[in-house]
Amino acid sequence: MERIGRGLKIIVMKTTIGFIGGGRITRIFLQGFNNAGIEFESVKVFDPNHETLESLVKAFPYVKKAEAAEAAAGQQVVFIAVHPPLVMETLQHIKMAVSFETTVISLAPKITIEKMASVLPTKKLVRMIPNATSFISEGFNPVSFYPGMDKTEKKQILKLLKTLGKTFETEEPKLESYAIISAMLPTYFWFQWHEIERIGKETGLTAKEAKKAVKSTLKKALKLYYNSGLAPAEVMDLIPVKPIGDNEIDILDILDTKLMALFAKIKP
Repeated sequence: MERIGRGLKIIVMKTTIGFIGGGRITRIFLQGFNNAGIEFESVKVFDPNHETLESLVKAFPYVKKAEAAEAAAGQQVVFIAVHPPLVMETLQHIKMAVSFETTVISLAPKITIEKMASVLPTKKLVRMIPNATSFISEGFNPVSFYPGMDKTEKKQILKLLKTLGKTFETEEPKLESYAIISAMLPTYFWFQWHEIERIGKETGLTAKEAKKAVKSTLKKALKLYYNSGLAPAEVMDLIPVKPIGDNEIDILDILDTKLMALFAKIKP
């Protein structure tokens, strides 16, 4: 377990949370809560993979291993952290352990709140599309609530989730779009940044110099694109030499083909 930053005030929330699924997103959430100085009365995690669960407990010693999904579902706030094809099966497994007072938050695309409500007794249902940047408590996380959910209860859930970064309510049909253009967005670029750093080192820079050059330029390029007042075409015209310009059409085609196909797969 690691805290990012020093001098954080510890905030103990009088609630218990459970995760069904102990993989990447659960680790991201636990680290984000940790960064924000959030502690809970109890944290239980279930994952059928013993090694995954052991690794999580090693990183976050306060986590209690749940022997079954139902045990994690007995907490006050339950995160469904499994892939879309497993969501409905998971809900069927835990429905007897979920009470009318349980808040269930699904982190998966595709499975709607209406489908969740058809299985679970509680109507305190939430869907969220989380972002990996929640790992540093700077996520961009859209959420949707069960229609008619109590405003006070919604406020409490938003207060919890906002410790992971920017968290905002949106219409449920927009969640899958956010999954494509936000949650998965870093994967379209991270490997390219890494490769540019490698090229920087190969062409004479130190690792530190290459990293600084890429990081600083990216930060300023984002500011230029979004804050300069120029149209996108005008921004792109500021640099006359475009080394991979001949490949832009192919890259755009890959983005359109792959992402629209994925959107069709994950939309309800």
